Amino acid sequence: MALRPVKPQHETRTRILDAAEELFMQHGFEGTSMRQLTARAGVNLAAVNYHFGSKDALIEAVFKRRLDPMNAERVAALDALEKDGQALASVDIIRAFVVPSLRLIEDAKGGGRNFIRLLGRTYTEPAKTVRALIGQMYAPTMERYKRALERALPQMPADELVWRMHFMFGTLAYTLAATDTVQLIAGCKPEDRYDARLLEERLTVFLAAGLHAPLESSIKKAA
Repeated sequence: MALRPVKPQHETRTRILDAAEELFMQHGFEGTSMRQLTARAGVNLAAVNYHFGSKDALIEAVFKRRLDPMNAERVAALDALEKDGQALASVDIIRAFVVPSLRLIEDAKGGGRNFIRLLGRTYTEPAKTVRALIGQMYAPTMERYKRALERALPQMPADELVWRMHFMFGTLAYTLAATDTVQLIAGCKPEDRYDARLLEERLTVFLAAGLHAPLESSIKKAA
């Protein structure tokens, strides 16, 4: 009797993560059933439970798979910029942060584009526990970049820098999640929405301009 080939455990785990990533992006966390997930991944419920234990643990694994290496790349990029001890230009700090996430836009076959859209959906859906999870994953990297921007912009009031970083990263999140929206603007080339290099240049210049915008007199008084 011929034996059926046994698929490696890591392959099964990857298929489940890929299926979850796509289904969560399409239907949301609450809207995705375990039946849909097992059918898409080609596994049974026991396999999902074996690898992840629960739906919440699966959601966490979906985000850790992408966010951990992305944040590690961001920190490494900042380490490289700071290795000489020279004062950094804020535009270089911005670029170091946005590039790792922009690369995922071009990754259609590997699922990176699905994840970016899932990340955007997470910011708009009322899934507080998931947003809190993402916040925890981002926190060390965000704090590191905040310190770098404080050194690059010593004249910026601390409260104002926090707000400008909030606006910057909100703009980045929307850019990553809503690339289709650019088609609504007359004169924009649709093919440019997945060109990471073009997005890098446009977004970096735009964010740097916002970061360096003059303080209004009312803000100066509040500071």
